[in-house]
Amino acid sequence: MADPPPPMTSKGADNSSSLKDVPLEPSARSTGIAFGPDPRGDIGPSQAGGIYHTRSITRVSFDRRAAGRISQDNGAGPSTISDDVEEGDDWRDKHGKTKQVFRGTTLLWLAYQSIGVIYGDIGTSPLYVYSSTFLEPPTQEDLLQALSVIIWSLTIMVTIKYVLIILHADNEGEGGTFSCYSLLTRFANITSRDPREEVLVRMERHLSMDMQAPNRTIRHRIERSKFTHGLLKTIGVLAVSMVIADGVLTPAQSVLGAVQGLKVVKPDLSTSAIVGTSCGILIVLFLIQPFGTTKLASAFAPIVILWLGFNGAFGIYNLVKYDWVVLKAFSPYFAIQFFSQHKTHGWKMLGGILLSFTGVEALFADLGAFSLRAIQLSWMCYAYPCLLLAYIGQAAFISMHPEAFSNPFFNSVPPGMLYPSLVVAVLAAIVASQAMITATFQLTSQIMKLSYCPQVKVVHTSKVFHGQLYVPFLNWILMVGAVLVTAVYSDTTRLGNAYGVCVMFVTFFDTCMVTLVALIVWKLSPFLIFIPWLFFATIDGLYLSSSLNKVPDGAWFTITVSGILAAIFLLWRFGKENQWRAEAEDRFKPTELVRKDQKGHLCLTPKWGGDPLSVIRGFGIYFDKTGVLTPAVFTHFVSKFVAIPEVAVFFHLHPVEVPTVSPEERYHVSRFGTIPGCYRLVIKHGFMDEVISPDLAALIYTQVRKAIIRQARERLGLAPKDVADEDDDEANATEKDAKGQQLDGDTTSTSARTTTTGLAVGPPGSTPGLAVGPPGSTPGQGGHGLNLRLNNTINRLPVELRDNEVADELAQLDRAFAAKIMYIVGKEQMRVRRTSSIGRRIVLSIFLWIRENTRAKIANLRLAMDRVVEVGFVKEI
Repeated sequence: MADPPPPMTSKGADNSSSLKDVPLEPSARSTGIAFGPDPRGDIGPSQAGGIYHTRSITRVSFDRRAAGRISQDNGAGPSTISDDVEEGDDWRDKHGKTKQVFRGTTLLWLAYQSIGVIYGDIGTSPLYVYSSTFLEPPTQEDLLQALSVIIWSLTIMVTIKYVLIILHADNEGEGGTFSCYSLLTRFANITSRDPREEVLVRMERHLSMDMQAPNRTIRHRIERSKFTHGLLKTIGVLAVSMVIADGVLTPAQSVLGAVQGLKVVKPDLSTSAIVGTSCGILIVLFLIQPFGTTKLASAFAPIVILWLGFNGAFGIYNLVKYDWVVLKAFSPYFAIQFFSQHKTHGWKMLGGILLSFTGVEALFADLGAFSLRAIQLSWMCYAYPCLLLAYIGQAAFISMHPEAFSNPFFNSVPPGMLYPSLVVAVLAAIVASQAMITATFQLTSQIMKLSYCPQVKVVHTSKVFHGQLYVPFLNWILMVGAVLVTAVYSDTTRLGNAYGVCVMFVTFFDTCMVTLVALIVWKLSPFLIFIPWLFFATIDGLYLSSSLNKVPDGAWFTITVSGILAAIFLLWRFGKENQWRAEAEDRFKPTELVRKDQKGHLCLTPKWGGDPLSVIRGFGIYFDKTGVLTPAVFTHFVSKFVAIPEVAVFFHLHPVEVPTVSPEERYHVSRFGTIPGCYRLVIKHGFMDEVISPDLAALIYTQVRKAIIRQARERLGLAPKDVADEDDDEANATEKDAKGQQLDGDTTSTSARTTTTGLAVGPPGSTPGLAVGPPGSTPGQGGHGLNLRLNNTINRLPVELRDNEVADELAQLDRAFAAKIMYIVGKEQMRVRRTSSIGRRIVLSIFLWIRENTRAKIANLRLAMDRVVEVGFVKEI
């Protein structure tokens, strides 16, 4: 393994020193009776290290090896399996993320939570939309036209485009622009993948014959065009970067605006007090993020529900009391009149109107934390009606009091509700940033899966809702950024100028990405897709071009931040692709590295010099990065030291997108036919499983041993037993055998009681037979009764004593484990080729610097450091 695995945590003490005492080499090996109780029988899974709550395994795939032996037993001849086949390598059959579907009360609970997280941003827009749209008191006609544009923007951009269409373009439940790109990579060959992540991705590319000719042509051209590959990659990364940039800006804007709202009751509040209070609230807001989405959403939901309820109720009140005529704005005629009468000025006014749906990008990005149905339910049944009533009610009030446009919400509050609404508004504005914070966590997790970002710790905060995440490193970065922005800008007016541009870029990217999803994934006809794409793209273009007017006034900040982030993400991806190409040289089958000479001794292949291999007595554990083929650390160890441990185990940790992996699917052991005593152990672990390692070698030894015994049971056609039964069999084997012989002796003659019993050792693979009778006699002379008792005695032996080959394999395993334990970890160093161009050298040097400062350190592994062997090697990229 080139890079060490991520640090493994433990709740137990380091008991690795106890490994020195066990197991001893079996003393009865010369007689063929090598095994009774497990040499490590006193160490159970909870003590041996591994994953908590593990008691047994019930599936280990030595299937092909067992099948080969059974075929020989049935006279079918030797197994046809090639020596270079990894026997039992089907551990990847079940993998990848699966979409969660919720119903009933769970769905209602998720819908409730989504209100507390998703609609904080878009829900607080009634505080400032009208004041941002108009520069002077509007006329009745201007107000009606602007209200019509707001109503239809919410309807078209949010309800129709996102809630009813785009939310369906999820990648196994995950949302956001980058999830659309990830979805496309599963249905079209447009990217390369990290070998570690490749087994987690379920490719579902449609057969060409199953697609219409236009769709097939579009996919073919996209797959063949490197420019298109780069363009789609850039769009996906830019969208993530812009959401993260908004994730810095939104908390500063919302919290600063909330504190400034206190001037309604205390006009003499100083700027320094506002900034200081805002920074304190921001710090608290980010400090509570580790509690997880469920707890935060449950706490924030009552605030947002009450806030939206106030808006809806106030809207109804103002509509009834002042001017119900504004309901005419539901006619699209007035929206069309807005553009035809105001022309360029109307186009510029769109920069304020688009604030009515800022946060819609978070609605899509937060899809993974909730679900499609939960978001649709909460939006259609509550948030959407409340927001429509809010804007309509404010318009009704402003139509009678035009000067109220400067502070539409508080000026239109019914009598006696100012202070309650002020408290709720401040609280709602504070929690409004949660939508963007949650979205950044979701998107960062997505780009890490496709290797666009260095690996950082991701915490799953719920066992029930798998998509709810918390990213500690990103949380603290956002906190520092938000506090700095608040301190520097210190005013919502200046911050507001930076708002909206990134939102419109992301919505336009979403339109284009979902169009490709419709063509390639959903297989819809291009003739059916073109008109909707043109319609939505035109609206996106109108709002985007209008928002670009804000670039000189402050929008340059978010564009600059997102550009820097996108450059870092693309640089990292470029470096990883070069790293994979360099590492591909070390990925091959074991037969290309090791073979047997004419005498049956292991040696290197001619490609690697052909030298005979020395056998190191001990138990070598090689950390395997990919879980397939030959680990790079094993290749370099064997080729450089021209030696191989007596027993070698390739150890691979395989993350699974579930909270915990059931015991029967957790461990998977396979073996290599070309290298005796060489195995691969794959441990599948969920995001709530805690992998511990102080006594890791004992766990690996135990699982390999049990796999060998289980294979022996399969060969004999015995029903599989769980681990507890296997342990009982081993622990009681000697006792049962002794009792069985005593019972047999009670029914035999005096001469029979004086016989000796022992195992007749035959060739490997044969079944040991019992030689019963006086010394020097041959088996079978005792007659049918003795043969019957012989069979009974053999059947009472543990399964591992009935096959000499299995006994030899277990003896080798025990002997190696008792002799020495080695954790062999690869340390891959990289350098840029001297023949590379200057630009390439600079980019790759930056990548290598970031990689060196973000990779896991071997010292952080909770292993016995005196048993760690670090094998260094250098790759050129």
